[in-house]
Amino acid sequence: MAITGIANAPVSFGIFELTTDQEFPEPETILAPLRDAGYDGIDLGPVGWLGRGDALQRRLREHGLGLAGGWFDMPFTTGDDGEFDASLKGLDDALEIFAAAAEADPERAPLPTLADAGSEARRANPGGGQELMLDGAGWDRLARNVERAAVRIRAAGLEPTFHHHACTHVETPEEIDEFLDRTDVDLTLDSGHLIIGGGDPVDGWRRWRDRINHLHVKDVRRAVLDDVVRERAGMRAVWERKAFVALGAGDLDLASFMDGVIADGFSGWLVVEQDVVPSPSDPPGQAMEDQRRNRDVLRRWVP
Repeated sequence: MAITGIANAPVSFGIFELTTDQEFPEPETILAPLRDAGYDGIDLGPVGWLGRGDALQRRLREHGLGLAGGWFDMPFTTGDDGEFDASLKGLDDALEIFAAAAEADPERAPLPTLADAGSEARRANPGGGQELMLDGAGWDRLARNVERAAVRIRAAGLEPTFHHHACTHVETPEEIDEFLDRTDVDLTLDSGHLIIGGGDPVDGWRRWRDRINHLHVKDVRRAVLDDVVRERAGMRAVWERKAFVALGAGDLDLASFMDGVIADGFSGWLVVEQDVVPSPSDPPGQAMEDQRRNRDVLRRWVP
């Protein structure tokens, strides 16, 4: 087995759900440079940004890129069943885009990337805590709703993955264990979010490698995370304070992590992410330069 490909993500350029109040660039402004930097794929970004149907397929083929996956959060644990039922319509809409990408590149099919929408209490407290964890009924609801979403994804001919994510109800190692025990959906291991949740990515890979079908690799500065957690400043502060940095510039033990991934023969997409909220003070072109550098760093393991 071998890695399907190295992808990047629109979030590395500040294109994601929290920045929809800003004008997004045209996809070509990042797709062509990413291809030239040696990336094999791109994550979805906001639903519709990359286009739909034939337009999406043409765009991916033109740049020789596959669609790796795409974030889709749902109210698995909050609200009533009616709220979750309503969210399934949005999932169906996104699945049409994923299915079109899979049709264009069936050997590198995307993995729809599910995540919990979290809660106000969790969003205010990156890193979680015992008092913020779900009770038994909450876990039952999450597992039941994840299964409903997974059935829909598999009916579309695709395989789901679940992203443990900061400020949600699947964040800490203990919560990831509980999630995997209660569902048959495999895991997107995100090195940065695992650190926020109090885990270690090298240990996480060893612990869950048989259930990991998708990788998000990001480096982080622990000192920034610690400040945000101590101040209870919320998840947006993690992005705004630029906790996520270029590979090698933070506290992730990238060498040990990637050595393990390669040695164990991981088969799937590896998505490089360097989440940012854009600022007028950002140097022009810095985001793309960081992504070129990130791809070069990974050539040690994936030429």
